[in-house]
Amino acid sequence: MPPSDGKSKSGLISKAQLGLYWELLPKVPLVVRVALLHVLKMSDAAHYLDLRSDVTISVLRSLLDRSKPRGILKTQAMTLSDPGVRGRIWISTVASKVPPEQGLRDALLAAISDMGDAGTKSTSFRIPDIVPIEAEWTGYRAAATPESTPPPMTEEQKYHEMMKECKNSTTVLYFHGGAYYLCDPSTHRPLCKKLAKLTGGRVYSVRYRLAPQHPFPSAVLDALVSYFTLLYPPPGSVHEAVAPGDIVFGGDSAGGNLTLSLLQTLLHFRRHHVKIPWFGEEREVPLPAAVTANSPWLDLVQSMPSWTTNQKWDYLPPAKLLSSKQPPADEAWPAKPPRKHIYIDDAYMLHPLASLHLSKSWEGAPPIYICCGWECLADEDKYLASKLTKDGVTVVFEEYEAMPHVFASILTKLPESRRNLDGWTQFITAACKDPESIKSTFTSIKAKTLEEVEIDIKKLTPFSEEDVSTMAYERIGRKAPLPEAAPML
Repeated sequence: MPPSDGKSKSGLISKAQLGLYWELLPKVPLVVRVALLHVLKMSDAAHYLDLRSDVTISVLRSLLDRSKPRGILKTQAMTLSDPGVRGRIWISTVASKVPPEQGLRDALLAAISDMGDAGTKSTSFRIPDIVPIEAEWTGYRAAATPESTPPPMTEEQKYHEMMKECKNSTTVLYFHGGAYYLCDPSTHRPLCKKLAKLTGGRVYSVRYRLAPQHPFPSAVLDALVSYFTLLYPPPGSVHEAVAPGDIVFGGDSAGGNLTLSLLQTLLHFRRHHVKIPWFGEEREVPLPAAVTANSPWLDLVQSMPSWTTNQKWDYLPPAKLLSSKQPPADEAWPAKPPRKHIYIDDAYMLHPLASLHLSKSWEGAPPIYICCGWECLADEDKYLASKLTKDGVTVVFEEYEAMPHVFASILTKLPESRRNLDGWTQFITAACKDPESIKSTFTSIKAKTLEEVEIDIKKLTPFSEEDVSTMAYERIGRKAPLPEAAPML
């Protein structure tokens, strides 16, 4: 992996900056037009956002919706260049060890088979190996300055120095976003640092394998390995065993998908009383204290209406993953054998461990926090909150007026972003320290004023389970399966 020891990378940074300038130069007319409409209050966004945020979203939208797509590898590489570690942050890079048993992989494969429909049971996918998975232990380094670089220590020494600053045992198992093929823990260090600071705990940010090189279920297997590594540290690990009651899953966008996929897998294991052989012992499969998902991507085939109706509020490009307009060919794409989706084989696009909004039941899940804006993913996120509630799960749902996808990481100076981080981390803290205090709430947070308005859960989504299933199957040209008949009494 790229170095992260804070050494000078001025040559790379200068090259990256130059590339960014060339990208932004043609956007000057767009910036002028957006600014003018904003000042004159002639755009919808001008009534909710400040000028800086309005321009930022508009430029991002233009950059992401390119008329001439880049190759997958080139786009991927742009998000994997490690800028180094700097500022008030501890980073200790570690890697999970490979267990001598294949029990975790075998249990996952059995769950995928059990949970699939007839279309998936008759097909196969590339079975991933268990491999060492890197992660970054992340903590807040209070005595540092914004320009501080890591001290000359081993990774183990950095971990122990980080632990001296942790105020409690809260541990966020974090999965970064990036549509499953972009980004890295290094891109999410600022966010993970804030989570660590505000909770007083630490973050275990996972460098899971990326698609298209490593399609589903590689990332899910990596998430399972990472969770078991926290619970049952392999020999030689720098950390001690973490109690499940101190672990909260976290993720944004595709990482939010992965947190929920991991949870669904654990629920399946528990329903079938599965124990996992792990470094010579049969291990129980506990649930974490809670799960949190920031703008989780659930509808992998982008079938719900908000992918169109909320486009003006978001920077995400229009739904194109299944279109005929493919990225230019390179070593990673088209995949071999060919498939339509970057992350997953065609037959598995609607598998409930991938398209999480199609999961049949969440019964038995720990408390779940979900937030979103007025974004392209809003319909699927609101539907999930409603479905979780029907399944008896405690849910804290927050919708932020006029905000785009994962806005707290993009528009970092906005009061709405700070409110989002406060709500998120307060939930994490409560889940670990006082879980009985968490009650289901559904709240709309108004732009600018941050006024909180209760949402009627009955009006959160207009879509039924049958509606959601029909839209997803129609999107890929298949007929939705008939609802399961009620059991005879």
